[in-house]
Amino acid sequence: MSYDVAEVRARFPALAEGAAHFDGPGGSQTPDAVAEAVAGVLRSAVANRGRVTRAERRADDIVLAARQAAADLVGGVPDGVVFGHSMTQLTYDFARTLAKNWGPGDEVVVTRLDHDANVRPWVQAATAVGAAVHWAGFDRESGVLSVADVAAAISPRTRLVAVTAASNLLGSRPAVAEIAAAARAVGGLTYVDGVHLTAHDLVSVEELGADFYACSPYKFLGPHLGFLHAAPELLEQLHPDKLLPATDAVPERFEFGTLPYEALAGTTAAIDFLADLVPADGSRRERLTASLTALATHEAELLSRLDKGLAAIPGVTRFGDPNRPRTPTVLFTVDGVPPAEVHRRLAERNVNAPAGTFYALECARWLGIADTGAVRAGIAPYTDESDVDRLLAGVTEITGS
Repeated sequence: MSYDVAEVRARFPALAEGAAHFDGPGGSQTPDAVAEAVAGVLRSAVANRGRVTRAERRADDIVLAARQAAADLVGGVPDGVVFGHSMTQLTYDFARTLAKNWGPGDEVVVTRLDHDANVRPWVQAATAVGAAVHWAGFDRESGVLSVADVAAAISPRTRLVAVTAASNLLGSRPAVAEIAAAARAVGGLTYVDGVHLTAHDLVSVEELGADFYACSPYKFLGPHLGFLHAAPELLEQLHPDKLLPATDAVPERFEFGTLPYEALAGTTAAIDFLADLVPADGSRRERLTASLTALATHEAELLSRLDKGLAAIPGVTRFGDPNRPRTPTVLFTVDGVPPAEVHRRLAERNVNAPAGTFYALECARWLGIADTGAVRAGIAPYTDESDVDRLLAGVTEITGS
């Protein structure tokens, strides 16, 4: 089905400023429908959730609608959706909760490919209870984390494997389903960081084998928020520290304080926007399937254009293997020009492509770029050919080619 990027772009007020945005991996721009949903809640009467007053019912309906939308997005169930301030906060919360059942002799596996939000909470939680941490490296040339890399770190004492669905630095995509199967074979759980993947592909938590799948709506056109999905039966087995009067019901027992209703309404609007990127009939999940399939084709075409363009510019070094599965994300450096300077000089041309390590600290260390980082260019639903050409022209000028 045809993807009309001009029609999509018309829905993003921020694009009127004229910048070419390649900063989506750090946070996407927001369509009008999301802004209107957020503003609509703030203009309306809301209260603590309940079913007595209109304000209570409105708040309750917003939460229930957001749970259903999030479940539709990842192929899960509404009662398995937990909302939080961010993916990082949720991961810390669940690491502390899971670690209550760990002790000396238990093991946790983390990878060098992951964002620190799926590394440090597990390292710290394991260390606090005397559990061992094992590290899985990846191939530096290709940027690929193989099943064998992770399986070598798994043992019969493995309680949890933390792995990314796609590297936020390189875009490379591990074989999560096979890694999860290896963890399951020894009775371990799998915690998947889906922050970078969810914006670019249709997710099925069942197909991935993810016991926990965490992501962030602000990476896929929504507000700043985080949510996690797990089977309700698994959540029932976990008991976080919480206030005594707070409900013990799942999933609410993992949500501390009053939820941000406006952000939840914006999240529902963002998921509906994704579902309607191309005309399609059926349920929201069916429409998401059609839209995200069309989006993947659009982004792949632009990624190919960007890859080929950068490869043709002398002095540009790209990280990772462009022929291996990855999101539309490119990490590169320019010979003789610090990444931060490339970022600044591109910004002068109204091209937003930031530089750094983007909290993927272990990944940057493994690649040998922890001190300087690199330039990251990410393609989003609103990216078009002219954006890519502007980036390539800017890099060409910076290299002096």
